[in-house]
Amino acid sequence: MKIECSKASLLNGVSIVSKAVPSKTTLSILQCILIKANKGVITLTANDMELGIETKIEGNILEEGNVALDAKFFSEIVRKLPDNNIIIDVDEKFMTKITCENAKFNLLGKNGDDFTALPTIDRVNSVVISDYSLKELIKQTIFCVGVNSANQIMNSELVHVNNDVLEMVALDGHRIAYRKINLKNNYPDMKIIVPGKTLNEIERILSGDANKDVVIFFERNHVLFELDNTLVVSRLVEGNYFDYEKMLVNDYETKIHVNKKSIYSCIDRSTLLLREGEKKPIVLEVRDTNVNFSIKTLVGDMNEDLLVNKTGKDIDIAFNPQFFLDTLKVIDDEDIDVYLMSPKNPCIIKNEEASYIYLILPVNFIK
Repeated sequence: MKIECSKASLLNGVSIVSKAVPSKTTLSILQCILIKANKGVITLTANDMELGIETKIEGNILEEGNVALDAKFFSEIVRKLPDNNIIIDVDEKFMTKITCENAKFNLLGKNGDDFTALPTIDRVNSVVISDYSLKELIKQTIFCVGVNSANQIMNSELVHVNNDVLEMVALDGHRIAYRKINLKNNYPDMKIIVPGKTLNEIERILSGDANKDVVIFFERNHVLFELDNTLVVSRLVEGNYFDYEKMLVNDYETKIHVNKKSIYSCIDRSTLLLREGEKKPIVLEVRDTNVNFSIKTLVGDMNEDLLVNKTGKDIDIAFNPQFFLDTLKVIDDEDIDVYLMSPKNPCIIKNEEASYIYLILPVNFIK
């Protein structure tokens, strides 16, 4: 195999597929990136058996073939080569010569035919969504996915399509993120549970271009995302997702209408007195048109009043300040509505259309 391509094109491709290279594996071939030049197309592929990514890059094929190169060494070489065209020349023993200007590397590769191919997906059940919309949906829910939870479902997100509505839900035991959008077409009812790792990597790959579409193919055990020149295939998580709808109750005793930037800045200032790893709640004392935010830490305390538009009862309630900040960061609205029931019940942040709903559990506090 012999190909020539620009450093920019090759580096972009390597950066995309490297997300699917396993950090630890007993199969050395999986620690490689497969380069395949065939029928006028250059493709790069990586596969950790749970997540697989394939992307096409621009370049000239001087001789068809394939080779699997160690991802760590190959990506570092490409990253540090001059900003010029790169020639990759592979001999019959898979010794790979990588040349760019006066820099020359010889890297021993493996037979690409031994590389584990991505699973074949039946392209039957599919949904079309804009690149921008998918990126926003993931960004606005992924922060609620559990991290290294023993329950794999909690480390994942629900993706539910029904008619012209697509919903995504994530929860980690302390909070819930729910988002929905309307699609251009109607689709049959389909539900899948996608690993958070997969969605994290897809969000990084997506450009956020509203004029580009992503096609999602649903299968029993896998999901395929077709993004521009890139394919992402992921295993799905088996089981039934949590009955989150019962948790997103509409009952409330108190409603606060407040400027999002103002409440974010207030809570953000409260975290200035927190040492790394210290967990102290921020207490909200809701009185008439005022909310007092206060926090007591090992180094001091802080309190601040914020004018709000309140309906309902006065209430005192406390939250993990970071959970509140994470939620406010992803809401685009200038003003938000916060719904409260009691100091022991979660708060709900949602808009009138319920296109987004965020739930945050309160924490115990002592005045």
